[in-house]
Amino acid sequence: MSVPKRLSAAILNSLSAGVAPRLGLEYIAVGRRREIETVLRDLENLGQGAASFRFVTGRYGSGKTFFLQAIRNYAMENDFLVADADLSPEKRFTGSRRAGLETYRELVSRLSSKLRPEGGALESILQQWINSVKMALITDGASPNDDDLLPLLERRIFQTIALMEDYAHGFDFAAVISTYYRAYTEGDDEKKHAALKWLRGEFATRTEAKVLLPVGEIITDENWYEYLKVLSAFGFRIGYRGFIIFFDECANLFKIANRQSRENNYEKILTMFNDVTQGRTEGLGIYMAGTPQFIEDERRGLFSYPALRSRLIDSRFVREGYADFASPILRMARLSHEEIYLLLERLRDIHAGHYGYEPCLEKRELTAFMELAFSVPGADEFITPREISRDFIGLLNILHENKDTDFDTLVYRDGFTVKGFASAADYAEFDV
Repeated sequence: MSVPKRLSAAILNSLSAGVAPRLGLEYIAVGRRREIETVLRDLENLGQGAASFRFVTGRYGSGKTFFLQAIRNYAMENDFLVADADLSPEKRFTGSRRAGLETYRELVSRLSSKLRPEGGALESILQQWINSVKMALITDGASPNDDDLLPLLERRIFQTIALMEDYAHGFDFAAVISTYYRAYTEGDDEKKHAALKWLRGEFATRTEAKVLLPVGEIITDENWYEYLKVLSAFGFRIGYRGFIIFFDECANLFKIANRQSRENNYEKILTMFNDVTQGRTEGLGIYMAGTPQFIEDERRGLFSYPALRSRLIDSRFVREGYADFASPILRMARLSHEEIYLLLERLRDIHAGHYGYEPCLEKRELTAFMELAFSVPGADEFITPREISRDFIGLLNILHENKDTDFDTLVYRDGFTVKGFASAADYAEFDV
């Protein structure tokens, strides 16, 4: 397997730290066929102007973040706009100290496109749009030096901007985009900066914004989601296939101690869910990742909020072996032993390629590693891909850095334990 050093370093460093890499996921992705097919259907619908809302659930370390990152990367490569935010005590959907606005600001700062995959794409999206309209006019026969080109360009630009005024809060959004366009064509950096500052939700008061922009409102903790809907519609109108938002670490909402504060956040989720599923948004996909407890706990999870529980509870016909992939909840199924074995092979090859040596672990060693991992009672259910990957890369690191040792010496010794696994001495009778 030939993996560029930049990507292999990202993969190995991230997995060693127990986090999902943002780059190179295609080299280590295994399994999840049904879940991936489901989301690809969602993306196809989004490209036609529909909307999608999914909860992605699984235990810590089960691959939720990895799955979201894989979908994020695929979506960007296929001309979607994407943004992601990790919820925390400071970043929620609503709360004290403008917690909702902080979430909006993180989403905008991480706004990404195919040309700007690492975030900060807001300004490049606007400039690319203006330049693409100009090039389309030239392709249609207008001369770059023609005095009529600028009026034609302005007419095309404002035709698109005018469409935004039909949306809730769209009038101010349209006014800011208009301001940015004029500032861009006239070289007015102060106005450009003011327009971007407004779009990023960085104005503290309406009075401050009105000094520089023709607006009556600013983006606040109460209305930030409405502006995400307008931004989604705008992106769709200027040629992107849709706008996909990923919220990770949603279990932090479950941890909110104050019941009223927690339910306020659940009410915001209900608003988003209703908007998307009832077709009141255009080209908008929302994916929220959290633990099963975050969703199903009837005391503090989403199921504690009756309006959400009634929308999310499984059909009574769902049972073991028969998943409903049209449900709003995507449950991360456990990887099979065969899929984990394939993951270990890929990690072994990436590690060897990165450090420039021939892979030294073959079927016997990989099988032994898996037997140690899965011979503990309950391991099939509780050991996750995160734990497997982290410990396996740690083993590869030790073997590479200590040339005088080997796999058997490390694994089959008294007192050996891998975090979460039983002692290898207890399984000395294995014939591997």
